[in-house]
Amino acid sequence: MPQRQAADLLITGLWLLPTSRQQDCIENGGVAVAGDRIIAVGTADELIERYPHAERIHEEHGLIMPGLINTHTHAPMACFRGLADDLPLMTWLQEHIFPAEAKLTPEIVYHSTLLSLAEMIKSGTTSFCDMYLFAKEVARATGESGMRAWIGEVLYDFPSPNYGELENGFSYVEEMFSHYEDHPLITITADPHAVYTCSPQLLQRLGTLAAEHNCPYVIHLSENAEEVAVCRERYGCTPVEHLDRLGLLNERTLAVHCVIMSEQDINTLAQYGVKVSHCPESNMKLASGEPPAVKMLDAGITLGLGTDGSASNNDVDMFGEMNTVAKLHKVINMDPTAMNAETTLHAATLGGAACLQAANEIGTLAVGKKADIIVLDLNQPHLTPLYNIPSHLVYAARGADVIHSIINGRLVMRNRQLLTLDEEAIMARMREIGRHIQSMRNR
Repeated sequence: MPQRQAADLLITGLWLLPTSRQQDCIENGGVAVAGDRIIAVGTADELIERYPHAERIHEEHGLIMPGLINTHTHAPMACFRGLADDLPLMTWLQEHIFPAEAKLTPEIVYHSTLLSLAEMIKSGTTSFCDMYLFAKEVARATGESGMRAWIGEVLYDFPSPNYGELENGFSYVEEMFSHYEDHPLITITADPHAVYTCSPQLLQRLGTLAAEHNCPYVIHLSENAEEVAVCRERYGCTPVEHLDRLGLLNERTLAVHCVIMSEQDINTLAQYGVKVSHCPESNMKLASGEPPAVKMLDAGITLGLGTDGSASNNDVDMFGEMNTVAKLHKVINMDPTAMNAETTLHAATLGGAACLQAANEIGTLAVGKKADIIVLDLNQPHLTPLYNIPSHLVYAARGADVIHSIINGRLVMRNRQLLTLDEEAIMARMREIGRHIQSMRNR
């Protein structure tokens, strides 16, 4: 008879929610972890009996669940939080963000990323997909934090504050692919900025790169009416039709925003298995509009949730994003059943994993999957009484309710104390950087 694998860690609590469905809840449940994977899921009594020597984390009022997956971030933009609020998207980008980004340095990006990582861990996110500048610094900070991430350097037609001319950008990206080829937590992506900042040739070249590396092709798509109008003027079609004509729509494509969408656009994305990252709070704040998410789901499109960057949200709290998206689509559709709690929670967990080609590894708590687990403290006035856990998670819970976080089998936060990052040092350094950025703007 084969010897049972030993567990390194048992996480037990009042409730275990291994998926997004209330019917899958286990009262007094738990998860056993060995190395970076889950080896058992069941009741706490069963697991304690099977693995009596494992280290145990037990919370009397704890809810154990999959970590949240943020499918679209610009983590370094934490340094611009509140810098240029209450402006239209193109004004915000062209008159404020692009000029500020022109003065970024690798050091600023590194420290700003650390700040976002601390915020994400403390609010229950265990995986994220980031596209920005100086991506090597984003990856360096992420490696130190122990988070799981998909990271790409944004390419566009004009010179970058990071790599300068475009050819240097391709060399930069290839170096990242090589360096992180076998990394257990970091995956490199191919990231054109958008159809209005990338030529057809650049879009196709990055599509070839994504195919060669079998990685996500991440692009802002149909984010607002102006983008669609520019695309129609230049190419005589919508952004979705443009990518279709270029042969760039497939199961690796992660289209971010997708706010202005025709019925044909929706059907085209569904036909090719394109995934969509929905960033409701950023879209609301920039008054870009909101995508027809319910129609997308009805068409069979895989939907994940993203916060976007802290310059346009202004946080990276996925619990807040879930709360917003569920209520938003109810009022858009004038239907209180739209984007129900389980649908929304699925988008923030397994849906996000599917967006990143990782549904077999993360997104639910199941034997054989990676141990990306968070624990919430339900012993809170705003979480009492408890009738339906997905409902509580979407409509009542907050990022601050997360007390423990395990990523890839490693404890990265315990009792709300970060174990891989120095939170106080990060915030002190960011205050200095904020003063520096303000002084640069005043010159």
